[in-house]
Amino acid sequence: MERHYMDSKIKGVSTGTTILAVTFNGGVIIGSDSRASMGGNYVCSKTINKLIQVHDRIFCCIAGSLADAQAVTKTAKFQISLHSIQMESPPLVKAAASVMKELCYNNKEELQAGFITAGWDKKKGPQVYTVALGGMLLSLPFTIGGSGSTYIYGYTDAKYKPDMSREECLQFATNALALAMGRDNVSGGVAHLVVITEGGVEHVVIPGDKLPKFHDE
Repeated sequence: MERHYMDSKIKGVSTGTTILAVTFNGGVIIGSDSRASMGGNYVCSKTINKLIQVHDRIFCCIAGSLADAQAVTKTAKFQISLHSIQMESPPLVKAAASVMKELCYNNKEELQAGFITAGWDKKKGPQVYTVALGGMLLSLPFTIGGSGSTYIYGYTDAKYKPDMSREECLQFATNALALAMGRDNVSGGVAHLVVITEGGVEHVVIPGDKLPKFHDE
């Protein structure tokens, strides 16, 4: 019993999570569940917001060690804001993702966290980038991550299509999160979604009892 407690204590608080981001015609949606766990065994929060705004139209979502993720995003927000001031213009989404990549790569021996960065800028419009453990940076039309993602690769591959409408994309993201939260014991709570377009940012929160129901429920 004591050893089990110590193992959990060493692992720390984990987001044990489902995160995703997907582009649509004119914007991008980034989303996550809201459950955090201790060592993957105990739920320590049901209401954590894993979507971090790093600039006006750029968000990132986090998976892995919560302490590591918070440290990286706090530093990234400072560097991105400084970059914007120096350039006298809003930062590009790729520039923000590159800051995340550099922080993860330079500290790859200590960090246990991965990130998805998504947003909109005037140069390339809606974009999604994933920063994996070790600092690898990839640009993708959509991406999923976290422990719950293993349950929805088939769904996302089958249902994703380019140039979806805002409503289609919102339903796609909501269904993916609901499916993962229904299967993964360390994903759960509510679904947080942020819709990012040229016109601005919209936050959508879907309570657990309002999520779509599927055959096993």
